Amino acid sequence: MRKIRVGVVGAGIMGQQYARIYGCHPLAEVTAIASRGEKRLNETADKLGIPARYTDFGRMLAEAPLDAVCVATPDYAHFPYVKAALEAGKHVLCEKPFTTDLGEADELLALSRGRPQLKLQVAYNHRWLNSYYHGFAAIRNGSIGKPLAGFARKNDTIWVASEMIDWAARTTPMHFLGSHDIDLMRWFFGSEPVEVRAYGAKSVLAGRGIDTYDVIQAQVKFSGGEFATFEAAWIYPNTFPTIVDSFVEVLGASGHLHFDRKRESIEMSTPAGFTFPKTLLAHDTFGKLRGAFVECLGDFLDAILKDEEPKVTAFDGRQVTAVLDAVTRSLESGAAAGVR
Repeated sequence: MRKIRVGVVGAGIMGQQYARIYGCHPLAEVTAIASRGEKRLNETADKLGIPARYTDFGRMLAEAPLDAVCVATPDYAHFPYVKAALEAGKHVLCEKPFTTDLGEADELLALSRGRPQLKLQVAYNHRWLNSYYHGFAAIRNGSIGKPLAGFARKNDTIWVASEMIDWAARTTPMHFLGSHDIDLMRWFFGSEPVEVRAYGAKSVLAGRGIDTYDVIQAQVKFSGGEFATFEAAWIYPNTFPTIVDSFVEVLGASGHLHFDRKRESIEMSTPAGFTFPKTLLAHDTFGKLRGAFVECLGDFLDAILKDEEPKVTAFDGRQVTAVLDAVTRSLESGAAAGVR
């Protein structure tokens, strides 16, 4: 079976993950990487053995041998790269969220639908976690009855917004974190979001010169009568034993699902502190990254090779962006906002 020639745009934390995973995958070959920062670009390419490197993404599309492109740029910077790659006839795997602007999401959805031979997958990789997929299957086979309500929390330590990324002011915790949970709940419910009422607070990060929300809570109504509350924050103290605190619950007419990912089957105590190492999304085993994130990337290759619809489509990505758009409008107006 032929290998898919992959180019990665973005040499940050996620770009390096994409490049490393595809560099080890038997069905893929990373042929090029692009990033505006030349120092990090060269360091990443040298470390991972990527033959071609570009500071100009357009040149990479024109010159490098590519079948597909992974867009691993910051939240606000997905649109131009996804658009250029589709217009160049490349399959695209886009890091979440699809876009931070609904108009951009609609343009990419239309562009993708106009090129049905190309695959566009949004990397909402939580769908590949075994527990979440088991819950999805349980809902679909009626084990908990009709879903009625849900709650999801995804909160980070303040290190993420103040040190890990330098572009927190250009996104929100709901975009950066909560988008995963919005995708999950829409998937679980099997219905579309219709209205949002959101509340947010700005204080802690603003005091550090980072103009973004500390915490957002949003309640979302869905077309089937379901509703869910989403919480996303990134001001937990750095003494919290994991970088992220993640919890999801779905209440059905005859049962419930409860997903607490604080403890992923391991606790660790050392002289440096007590923690719960995260292992389910991506973990290093025998020198290779494995886990749900890796499976997400592998299924994108399968969609290309088997000419199948991706597991998370451009429309799925667009619908999450539509909720994020309504969250923003509700925060700005102080009232409920319809999902467009």
